[in-house]
Amino acid sequence: MKREQFSSSLGFVLAAAGSAVGIGNLVAFPVMASKNGGAAFLIMYAVFVFFICLPVMLAEMSLGRHTRQNPLGAYTEIGQNRAWRTVGWMSVITPFMIGVFYLVITVWIFGYLAKSVMGQLNELAGPDSFDVFINSNELFIYMAVVIGLTFAILQGGVKQGIEKAARVLMPMLFIMLIALVIYVFTLDNAMLGVKFFLIPDFDKLTGKVLNGALAQAFFSLSLAMGILITYGSYIQKNNNIVQAGKMVAGLSVLVACCSGLLILPAVFSFNPDIQLSELSESSIGMIFMFLPKIFLALQADIGYFGASFIASFFFLLVFFAALTSLVSIIEVPVCSLMDSKGVSRRAALYTLGGAMIVLSVISALSFGRVELFSNLLSYGGVNKSFFALVYDIFYETILPLNGFLLCLFVIYRWKKHNLDAEISQGNSTFAGSVLQKYVNFSLGTFIPLILAVIFVNTVSTIFFGKNLLF
Repeated sequence: MKREQFSSSLGFVLAAAGSAVGIGNLVAFPVMASKNGGAAFLIMYAVFVFFICLPVMLAEMSLGRHTRQNPLGAYTEIGQNRAWRTVGWMSVITPFMIGVFYLVITVWIFGYLAKSVMGQLNELAGPDSFDVFINSNELFIYMAVVIGLTFAILQGGVKQGIEKAARVLMPMLFIMLIALVIYVFTLDNAMLGVKFFLIPDFDKLTGKVLNGALAQAFFSLSLAMGILITYGSYIQKNNNIVQAGKMVAGLSVLVACCSGLLILPAVFSFNPDIQLSELSESSIGMIFMFLPKIFLALQADIGYFGASFIASFFFLLVFFAALTSLVSIIEVPVCSLMDSKGVSRRAALYTLGGAMIVLSVISALSFGRVELFSNLLSYGGVNKSFFALVYDIFYETILPLNGFLLCLFVIYRWKKHNLDAEISQGNSTFAGSVLQKYVNFSLGTFIPLILAVIFVNTVSTIFFGKNLLF
């Protein structure tokens, strides 16, 4: 079958940015930054994005474009042994399982969007509203809509589906984000939030904080999920991979910065005396339990209809971010099945989609509704649900391992000269440049070392309750 391609480098950049800009960038990052040094944390995040994450991005995109394969096919073609093929399988199964819990979160966001549009802010801001909502039957109606939208985009293929959706949704997302930032700046006490976000406090940059900034940078760019290998396989040979990678990285940092100028001013306009320790660094905690209270409080100034409109605007913004990320996550196993079995996109979608829907329903039922799924296992001294188990294994643990193995594969199996040759296509200045030397050196030395340390510490912390570093 003829390989699908993005129509242009911009199409790839928008699609990759859609994958990178998720709910973590928009909601969790601002609180994490404000608690851990403000602009100092933001600076370190940007440094990690460009000096650690960018080389990994270039490696993934180059590997995909060179092989014209999904992660399983790329590792199999170049690795030519069972061990590397197993790594390829890990790079396909990981996004599939991440898609299981990410679909559930996207459904929650869509549900809150729908309720905001219907003017149910009082209900959303209630103390037990989130627990009631995630265990309600209406959740599965919203799930059907989200699945339908996701499959419709993926069914369109690369140009008419993924790229077309990204060209519409991503500009809208950026415009909505800027519009909300401008609006929030008009609220009383908003500058207090700006102060907490932008004034640097380098004394707070402890080892734990730096580890958090690196993990946020690595995961927010969708590295080691197989997404950039898959999307890289759709890039035209004359496209400049370095320029595209820098643009995706820059957009990720820009969105993180803008989200800080949105969330923190909104929080302090709601309560200027609030303590940062009261805020959750969890996206789920902020989106579903805290921010609805802020939107409801706006009714004192702009009325209930106006408050509902702002809430709807915000949840639409977050939904766009979640949907574009979900599409990119599911595309990896879909592409892998199409390549390995030669089946049509529709057949691959229905086969994998059916399995993912079943597992997502189990995840949605694991918040107290079904005891078996809600208390599935116990490790690290904590009872874990099916949802938490999938998150801990595939997102927290396997991603840094995948990143570690990717670096070793590209530098020591595929070899540096092949990586250089692929990146040089479309970028004649790369060969012999400082960037070329840095990419080769970093991917072969300290980046895999850092990822190995993160992997070992994550396993020890999550599964044995012992943090080895901090």
